[in-house]
Amino acid sequence: MSLGAPPTLSGCPISGTPGPARHGSVWLFRVPAYENSAMSLTEQAIERIRQLIKDGTLPPGARLPPEQDLAAELGLSRNLLREAVRSLVTTRVLEVRRGDGTFVTSLKPELLLEGVGLAVEMMRRDDLLEITEVRRLFEPVATALAATRITAVQLAEVGRHLDAMIAAQDDVELLNHHDDAFHRAVFAATGNQSLCALLGGISGRTLRARVWRGLVVENAAGRTIAEHAAIYRALADGDAPLAQAAALLHVNTTETWLRENLGPSVPGPADEPPR
Repeated sequence: MSLGAPPTLSGCPISGTPGPARHGSVWLFRVPAYENSAMSLTEQAIERIRQLIKDGTLPPGARLPPEQDLAAELGLSRNLLREAVRSLVTTRVLEVRRGDGTFVTSLKPELLLEGVGLAVEMMRRDDLLEITEVRRLFEPVATALAATRITAVQLAEVGRHLDAMIAAQDDVELLNHHDDAFHRAVFAATGNQSLCALLGGISGRTLRARVWRGLVVENAAGRTIAEHAAIYRALADGDAPLAQAAALLHVNTTETWLRENLGPSVPGPADEPPR
């Protein structure tokens, strides 16, 4: 069966031979070489593979050509290509399936934004306050959106975690777990996967654990449960403005504590409660 004429793509050839090359039934395009001295060779290799993904030559789920063929097409050494692939695997753009090859992932937001949570886990002191400010900008609006979209099943899930928080008032770790799950359930109710992934990363369990220890000293379990109950009631009523206000009050409680206590004694990764 004839594959027909190759499609065209403007750009400079990399390896000296212009035009696309065929890998089975897939046409691979030579990506323009990058002459940016500020980019390392590995960064240039990463960008060349990313370009193939962005322009649709390698769509989600596509298998990469054999290493030797891809390296030749991109004008890279095999070692450099391996470094680029490892980096893209780490960022969840590619995945290696043992015995089957290397594939482009689904590229879904929850996968690509996974690194946000990992970055937050490493933040300390002033960085925590900045993340809380970001959370204050996004979380109340997301909670308001959830109030307009939440289903009965999703509301029941939020309520289940609220009940668990009430039951776990004397167990900081368990309460913390359901606190995080409560908010993730609210984010999920927005139906916006990108927003859900982003907020899940910046307001995750580790960040809450860092600030919760200080809040516990002030005997704040009852207050935080009351704040969550207010959010739940607004969601149940489908009242977006009230849901936004309740979420803003809740985030402000954390931010206020951070501003009052920020300093050398603010807990960091080494001081977090055991998981």
